[in-house]
Amino acid sequence: MERMLVVVLDDEAKAYEASLALDQLDAEGSITIHAECVITKKNDGTVTVKQADGDFPIRTIGGTAIGSLVGLLGGPAGVAVGALTGTMAGSLADMFAAGVDSDFLSDVSTNLKPGKHAVVADISEEWVTPVDTRMEPLGGFVFRTTRQSFEELQRARDAAELRAEIDQMKAEYARAKADRKAKLQAKIDHLNAKLETKLQQAKQRSEQIKNETDAKVQGLQKKAAKAQGDAKAAIDARVTQIKKQYEQWTERAKSMVA
Repeated sequence: MERMLVVVLDDEAKAYEASLALDQLDAEGSITIHAECVITKKNDGTVTVKQADGDFPIRTIGGTAIGSLVGLLGGPAGVAVGALTGTMAGSLADMFAAGVDSDFLSDVSTNLKPGKHAVVADISEEWVTPVDTRMEPLGGFVFRTTRQSFEELQRARDAAELRAEIDQMKAEYARAKADRKAKLQAKIDHLNAKLETKLQQAKQRSEQIKNETDAKVQGLQKKAAKAQGDAKAAIDARVTQIKKQYEQWTERAKSMVA
């Protein structure tokens, strides 16, 4: 199961210990880490990345799940200049990309107070005990949520509403007198432009998700090539699951261009 994981700690050294513990669990096959970073919440509310590891270089790839979540945790002030170039702080697009809801974000933000640190990770996890038992001795507060795919549904609704409004305007244009046609056409053109923007955003996001999925699969396949027995079987199962989730997402996203 794909999840976003945040472990909040009081001490920076403990945050690095927590990151190392997660890496060990990954090596053991208890979890799979797709991307991971250690962050610090500053007194002004901004977030800085202290350490970034995994298949997604968070400093250079915007729109990834972990990059978007870190951007959201920076709050209205955003992230520190230069810390997360390319991410979009505090936006609905970030929530879509991170696959989290407002409740999860609120819980984490409430506990990640200025001066505290956190390990943020995009993981595959079948049971919670391995992570929880390793974080408890470090004093870490663990927050996790199953990644959700609701952005394509919202985009599809937005596109359907715009298409319906365009059809209504066209029908009105056909019945309108000559002196009204120019104004109605301007409205139609404006709605078409908005629809095209929505479709372009959906296309860009689809490319990001494909790249993200490909990176996860490639990373897991490299691990599988070195693993044996049950560990290899578990990794292969995660690859299959990730591919299936992507196929399901693709099918739902097709409604955008219907």
